[in-house]
Amino acid sequence: MSKKRKRHTPEQIVRKLRDADAMLTSGKSLGEVVQSLAVSEATYHRWRQQYGGMKAEEAKRLKELEVENARLKKLLAEAELDKAMLKEIAEGNF
Repeated sequence: MSKKRKRHTPEQIVRKLRDADAMLTSGKSLGEVVQSLAVSEATYHRWRQQYGGMKAEEAKRLKELEVENARLKKLLAEAELDKAMLKEIAEGNF
């Protein structure tokens, strides 16, 4: 049986990182901290790299901007494809 993967919101990640900082300063080892947060050590380090030092609002805004950026990239790719198709039709190479 494998565990079901859970996606954490940016606010939850920032809160967990803040809790981890508190546990680490109280003298707990990193292994104990990641176990109590129910994440892997790799996940903890990835979160620390991506969200370290952010506030919950900033993390939420970052996630919104990433989603918007992905949407705009998709729109641009579709527009470039349409442009290439029209150019090919105009040249008569269809």
